[in-house]
Amino acid sequence: MDFDVSSDWHVADPYAFLRRLRREHPVFHSAHLGAYVLTRHADVRAAYGDPRRFSSEGSLTISRSLTGATREKLGEHGSFLSSFVANVDPPDHTRLRRSVSRAFTPRAVAALEQRFRALNEDLLDRIEARGEADFVRDLGHEPSVKLTARFIGVPEADEEFVRARVKDWFQLFLSPQPPERQLVLADSFLEYLDYVDRLVAARAREPRDDFTSLMTGLIGGELSHREVVELISTILLGGNDTVPNQLGNSVLRLLREGIWPVPGERLPAAVEECMRIDGASLGSFRHATTDLTLHGTTIPAGSLVLLSTDSAAHDEAVFADPETFDLDRPNADAHMVFGYGIHFCVGAALGRLQLRTALEVLGRRLPGLRLVPGPVVYRKSIVGRGLTELPVKW
Repeated sequence: MDFDVSSDWHVADPYAFLRRLRREHPVFHSAHLGAYVLTRHADVRAAYGDPRRFSSEGSLTISRSLTGATREKLGEHGSFLSSFVANVDPPDHTRLRRSVSRAFTPRAVAALEQRFRALNEDLLDRIEARGEADFVRDLGHEPSVKLTARFIGVPEADEEFVRARVKDWFQLFLSPQPPERQLVLADSFLEYLDYVDRLVAARAREPRDDFTSLMTGLIGGELSHREVVELISTILLGGNDTVPNQLGNSVLRLLREGIWPVPGERLPAAVEECMRIDGASLGSFRHATTDLTLHGTTIPAGSLVLLSTDSAAHDEAVFADPETFDLDRPNADAHMVFGYGIHFCVGAALGRLQLRTALEVLGRRLPGLRLVPGPVVYRKSIVGRGLTELPVKW
């Protein structure tokens, strides 16, 4: 048995497989991924903390399934994200992270809470009377998409354009696609980059009170134009995809566990345990810079390595009875959904705030929320967990 991105179990329920790997093959070579996989919590954390031997250089640009025709169409953008903060090592990483952190101060993040709460309330004002919805399509995405757009400086009229192209980007780079579909997605991706490029140019001419203007002001000093384009493109991915996916996963888990609505004082614990047991991020890729021997297995220099945070979050050595959802788990936040070490997600505080706020508003406005019986289907992905739909009633 191997990792198999094309199979339903790969994202939906990999835990028996991962448990066996942790016990028998903690360093596992996956022919399907073309990578070595670290499955134990201690090893994943140690690799995150060792950028010298586990390099992030080019780690996000893992789309080795792209055809020659697709690569030719992408041209120089085939190495997209080559200068994104999560995709480089120090000293570039240090410089980039310092620049981005200016926009994620505690005061700036706290100021976004009121705006995000209002976006959730407004959405429910429009939907509550319906009594039913697809949570993924109708409830989970819009507030996060709108908050991210306003934070970045994307005009409201362009939100749907950005959302559609972010979805295409995710499919092109992070899930296997047939050759003809790759070409369609590549066109969409190039349109997206062109859009962000024009947004950066517009803010350079006329700055506003938004993240793009803040970053554009650093071009020529701390940052290059390309670095700013890649930063903005990737933060839009988080707001349009990762956070909404985590919210959908969390609502499904809480409804299945019969914990709805979540009492206000338990929201922080619920968010951490949901991220631990149903994380939207499954791991990160690295490249071994030297031959590494771990648990009797040698990882040759240059090899691709998957740090499986999904497996680490279910490691029996760290989490007692890991397949049980436990609101009283004292170390639930030891998951690594946001990464670890120098690559700990700069937007983690904002992500946590969004999840707490959304669950609070949804629980208060829709206390009778319940699942519509039927199969639950996850998107197929190498590094992300998200639902394709989630029918609910209230």
